[in-house]
Amino acid sequence: MKNKWLQQLSRKTYLGLSVLSLMAAPAVWATNGYSPTGFGTINKGLAGAGAALPQDAMTVATNPAGLLAVGDRMDMGAALFSPSRRGYKANADAASPLQITPGREYSNNDVFLIPHFGWSRQLDDDAAIGVAVGANGGMNTEYSSRVFGNFGKAFGIPVSAPTGVDFSQLFVGTTYARKLSETHFVGIMPVLALQRFKAYGLEAFDNPNASNDMGNVTNNGYDYAWGYGVRIGWMGQLNEQLTLGISYQSRLYMSKFDKYSGLFAEQGDFDTPSTWVIGAAYKASDRLTLTADYQMINYGEVNALSNANDLNIFSNPHQRLGADDGLGFGWDDMGIIKLGVQWQYNSQWTLRAGYSHADKLFKGGQALFNILAPATIRDHVSAGLSYAYAKDNHLNLAVTRALNEQIKGTNTVFTPGQTGYVEMAQWEVEISWTHYFR
Repeated sequence: MKNKWLQQLSRKTYLGLSVLSLMAAPAVWATNGYSPTGFGTINKGLAGAGAALPQDAMTVATNPAGLLAVGDRMDMGAALFSPSRRGYKANADAASPLQITPGREYSNNDVFLIPHFGWSRQLDDDAAIGVAVGANGGMNTEYSSRVFGNFGKAFGIPVSAPTGVDFSQLFVGTTYARKLSETHFVGIMPVLALQRFKAYGLEAFDNPNASNDMGNVTNNGYDYAWGYGVRIGWMGQLNEQLTLGISYQSRLYMSKFDKYSGLFAEQGDFDTPSTWVIGAAYKASDRLTLTADYQMINYGEVNALSNANDLNIFSNPHQRLGADDGLGFGWDDMGIIKLGVQWQYNSQWTLRAGYSHADKLFKGGQALFNILAPATIRDHVSAGLSYAYAKDNHLNLAVTRALNEQIKGTNTVFTPGQTGYVEMAQWEVEISWTHYFR
């Protein structure tokens, strides 16, 4: 029996490593800031609600305490993600030559493939282990024009085209979950992360009036950073109908992007902010389950994300790009409400739907740098299903629509008098395969 388990583990490990190699491809997200709505196809069908409703091996990325509830299984799949209408409009009403080129422009690169993989194994009645590999976030824009060309003219610096950024992050988590009693569970998941970044077309800011580290602002190709953190969670079944869940992920402490130490605050530091979530699942009947989560993403604790970009860097060198207090994206902490409903139609088909609503990520005066990452989305609507086509094999599908959202405003320091907006809408279709090990 033990040898059989080892053979199964070897096959699973091989599959896991194969998927891990695929995950080296860039993953791009820009939904709730740059955090995805959820993890795993089943969870996404519920708009990310699931801190108290574990249903697959990817549940550990939401709440590691839920691992004991999912059994011995493997989940692997991929999403086609399309951030449509990702761009900006700049009006021709500036009172200064420092202005974004007037007009409306949308980013290229509209479809991305994003795989994921999860594996879980119950050690005994009281403990389980698991592995999850996925994308924690990303940003990508590519504009055909010289977005900051007028800034370059003002400083006497030629600006190239296209203009944009490419940021992606991969995480690997290994989980241990344990039963404290018949109704209370805890879990811990150490996390390793790898991220990469490049920027181009930002020559206008590669000068001593804008950056504290010239030469490390733009057009330096990809730079890589790695880091670590931990996610912990608790889940408790209060009665036969109601289950609660709480989870917290620490800040992921990343090494610095040295090639872009003159762009990001704190000399290229770009940590992943901490998050916490609290959720409830209510079993209204044998077939119907309602679930709700409240998540908080603490973008404000990362200077590169939270520092404002409507600062007068010309008179204060401590606020120039690359400095500890240097220009950032002006992002605020984001609270998100997620609601989901699941109906088991019969033994083969399960149907899902969900909705989430988030706080506004940044104020209109911060739109200047957010042209590079127009993370405006606030509302998501999702639908999903699972089909048990064999005893130990299921197919899962989730479709998510992120509703178009604009953030309007003007930067009184860099583009005084010029108005406009940044905007984005999104589609995502994800499919996955579940295999149970009996």
